[in-house]
Amino acid sequence: MRWQFIARIIGILLFFLGLSMVAPLLVSLHYDDLSRDSFIRSIVITTVAGLILIILSKKQGGDDYINQKEGMTAVALAWTGIGLFGALPFYLSPEFTSFTDAFFESVSGFTTTGSSVMITIEGTTKSLLFWRSFIQWLGGMGIIVLSLAILPFLGVGGIQLYKAEVPSPVPDKLAPRLSDSAKILWGVYAVFTLLEIIFLLGGGMPLFEAACHAFTTMPTGGFSPKNASIAHYNSAYFDYVIVIFMILAGINFSLHYQMLRGKTLAFWEDMECRFFLGLVLVLTLVMTWDIYGSVYTSIKDAFRFASFQVVSILTTTGFATADYEKFPGLSQVILFVCMFIGASAGSTGGGMKCARIIVCYKYCYRELFKIIHPRSINHVKINNTVIPDKVLRSIMGFLALYIGLFIVSSILLAGMGVDMMTALGAVAACIGNIGPGFGTVGPTENFAHLPVMGKWLLAWCMLLGRLEIYTVIILFVPEFWRK
Repeated sequence: MRWQFIARIIGILLFFLGLSMVAPLLVSLHYDDLSRDSFIRSIVITTVAGLILIILSKKQGGDDYINQKEGMTAVALAWTGIGLFGALPFYLSPEFTSFTDAFFESVSGFTTTGSSVMITIEGTTKSLLFWRSFIQWLGGMGIIVLSLAILPFLGVGGIQLYKAEVPSPVPDKLAPRLSDSAKILWGVYAVFTLLEIIFLLGGGMPLFEAACHAFTTMPTGGFSPKNASIAHYNSAYFDYVIVIFMILAGINFSLHYQMLRGKTLAFWEDMECRFFLGLVLVLTLVMTWDIYGSVYTSIKDAFRFASFQVVSILTTTGFATADYEKFPGLSQVILFVCMFIGASAGSTGGGMKCARIIVCYKYCYRELFKIIHPRSINHVKINNTVIPDKVLRSIMGFLALYIGLFIVSSILLAGMGVDMMTALGAVAACIGNIGPGFGTVGPTENFAHLPVMGKWLLAWCMLLGRLEIYTVIILFVPEFWRK
């Protein structure tokens, strides 16, 4: 393990993280708010820390290939470091008094979870609200993928960083060079963000709020500068605009690139995309039927609020336009299941991912078929492509680890005095990078009241979910550290 090389990668990322804090500093100067000094100090501390790591870890000559072990270690440690230093603007501001809360908010932002400990959001400075939205935008496609786009010298052997970072069972390389793939992903990401800002401005939303919501829609993050989230506006236009962009964010970004290149049937030809869009439609119709009459007297309102909640939870964005805990039992169960399914692989969404759900279903069906026809030879396929056995094992192991960690974390949180519904909802929301849960962490509450150790546990769950379980949990396997 070349620790100097890993330290250099982390140092470069911290240096650029410090530079990214200039954006909220400019917002602070524009609005002349109280967070200006906290951003200045945070910029100095973060950039200096990054430079120290770069200087102390001299670039090694010869082979700079990053192997899988180094890639996973670098990603896990980098995201932890980014969460710690990203917490500085929160901790140094007047709004936060506890580093635990600041770290929780920071990790929730970078992992695009959207769970918050902030009680009076609208009373917070504009620059801090911008920072909490901006870090979700950075974390959405991945800071490390961004670094590969703007730092070509890290692209040598960087596929291991990319594999550890991109939220997909099998990462799609869109271009021969990895840095070119990262640029393509970020280009599509930025274009959609700009389009959403324009559409929200067209509906009358102020520029600052439009930018903040666009910065948290495309990464499926869910932070809002309003206490009541999107419900604050009570606007069908805003609801449907955000629903459309949440759906776009929940689709594999390589398909968006194919569409922009002229492949008009890219969405339809992809099995996972068809499954994801079909799931959105079916669950929206079922929930509309369930809440029509019991919650909403108008079928138009029932469809509007059902579609928003289904898309928000399924894509793991976490915006809210209604208190879904007041919905009938069927609708609540649907939303709870959506927390586990998640969006498409290769999207910015969290959860298990639709691709894994499809593979799991086909794998189980194949095993049942083999009981009936033991001599048969059949393969699990997606888009007419055979899934290799090593990928099958990886996916089944991932699903088992996901459920196991959910159960263990829920038990640990309940052991801290949290009621069962809140424990289950909080862990499901954090490990799935969703935001709101059930119980006392529902769409109209927050996570501020949870015990200190509970917040650290949930922050760890956020990192687990964002880095697809393996990248974090592998560090705790003794064999990983043996030569």
